[in-house]
Amino acid sequence: MSVDIEFAVNLLNEKQKELEEFSKLSQESRQTVELDQQSVGRLSRMDAMQQQAMAKAQERNRQLDLQRIEMAFRRIKGGDYGYCAECDEEIPAGRLKVDPMAERCVKCA
Repeated sequence: MSVDIEFAVNLLNEKQKELEEFSKLSQESRQTVELDQQSVGRLSRMDAMQQQAMAKAQERNRQLDLQRIEMAFRRIKGGDYGYCAECDEEIPAGRLKVDPMAERCVKCA
């Protein structure tokens, strides 16, 4: 196979670390917005709620990517990394360099 497993593991580890750091940094922005009309006006509160919703959506995406990373590590351990989950053809190395979590070839994605 033309996929460099060591390179893929390094990419996956870097991405995992980055996602976990972003998750920690954004924890405060996902907290419940306080209902204190005295200190925060209606529009400011609506803006804070919108920012909170966006932060929660970003966190869901980060968690999905962390799951995809874990699945990629399982495929590496099982010897299936680099092969399409649909057609079992080899996934091009270029695609895996761009998205080391990819589990399908371009045709099946």
